[in-house]
Amino acid sequence: MGETKDERTGPAAGRDRAARVAAMQRAERARARRRKVALIAVPTVLVLGAGAGVAAVIAAQPDPPSLEAVQTFDYVGSQHTEEPVTYAETPPVGGEHDPVWLNCGIYDAPVPNENAVHSMEHGAVWITYASDLPAEQVEQLTETVEGRDYTLLSPYEGLPSPIVLSAWNHQLTVDSADDPRIGAFLSEYVQGAQTPEPGALCSNGVGTPTG
Repeated sequence: MGETKDERTGPAAGRDRAARVAAMQRAERARARRRKVALIAVPTVLVLGAGAGVAAVIAAQPDPPSLEAVQTFDYVGSQHTEEPVTYAETPPVGGEHDPVWLNCGIYDAPVPNENAVHSMEHGAVWITYASDLPAEQVEQLTETVEGRDYTLLSPYEGLPSPIVLSAWNHQLTVDSADDPRIGAFLSEYVQGAQTPEPGALCSNGVGTPTG
């Protein structure tokens, strides 16, 4: 009877077993390589996916409102006078001013220029609005200013636009209380780098705010 593969003995059988062992070892090494590639690939995909998600969120963020339209001036602070001052700008953005500052807050009637300018010297932003500004816009401005330090709000006669925002040596005109530059202006100039006397009080002065 002929010899079957399983019945072989001697050198031939040894070569067969060695070949089978070598084949199994190659297969195991191949599986190990595939597992290693998978372990590397999954975190990489997750990291790339997370990075793409962060990039998408960043890309979706709107650009901050531009303040390129802000006018700048070159007044120097600490010029006190108890006399009325004729200012070149409406409303003023700097120059001589009363020795006493205006208490920051919300006013429903015009306030003295000279006191408000002193408040701006201390880092306040003064938001002024035309007397015929719609009531809902006045309310919106009030909500913007309410509870915010170093901010003034008052009506003003003869403005060049419905709303004017003034800080020491800086001024921006806008047409509506919805303008996103209002918030950007406040963020930039309330106690901003332009302030001649940063940290000086905007309370314990003159004036009684309504809010």
